[in-house]
Amino acid sequence: MKNKEERSSVPRHIVLFPDGNRRWARERGLDTLKGHKAGYENLLKFREWCQERGVKALTAFGFSTENWNRTEKEVSYLMKLLETGLVRHFKRYLKEEELKRLGVRVRVIGQIDRLPKSLQKVISEVEEGTKGNDTFFLNLAISYGGRWDIVQAAQRAMREGVSPDELTEERFASYLSTSGLPDPDLVIRAGGEMRFSNFVLWQAAYAELFFEPKYWPDFTEEDLDRVLAEYARRQRRFGE
Repeated sequence: MKNKEERSSVPRHIVLFPDGNRRWARERGLDTLKGHKAGYENLLKFREWCQERGVKALTAFGFSTENWNRTEKEVSYLMKLLETGLVRHFKRYLKEEELKRLGVRVRVIGQIDRLPKSLQKVISEVEEGTKGNDTFFLNLAISYGGRWDIVQAAQRAMREGVSPDELTEERFASYLSTSGLPDPDLVIRAGGEMRFSNFVLWQAAYAELFFEPKYWPDFTEEDLDRVLAEYARRQRRFGE
């Protein structure tokens, strides 16, 4: 739990549900895959907007453990979209000085071993190449589920022989995939849905929630400012 002196009008860590990509495409008579591409491109801009406003970390829901049940065509497209996106937009951090100065550390959280081998290789390269950056933290949740995260954390603790008396909330959190980051302050879900969809269930216990009716590809910089203004007006009590 946060101390009062740690609280700020600007969230340190934002969790994003970039939802509504397929519905956005359908309403425009487009292939739903075009919606995923538009959503990914908007996510790249959103990361920039967040960093410019002093946010320190962003965790974005990209592909859930349940999404493996979608069609093979859609799953394959999403995997390739992530792979090419990492290469084009984040692998450059390893080479271009201007991008290095932004100090973005990229991490993919989830069941990495389920992903295509070529994607695993790119993820490894990007994570290794950006691990020294500490200005902004970008987590991409791929083949991720909140229940999976809790179970794998418990399994890791048991493998290390942690006794029940030693397993505090703080120690348990150190085994979660988001270890090392502050708990989310703000959760934004676009697309009009109002649920957590099995995402960061432990971590977001005290996060402020904001549900945006717009589909994610239509979410703008002005919308982010509106959400941040609402966040700043809220009085956070953390159960006190």
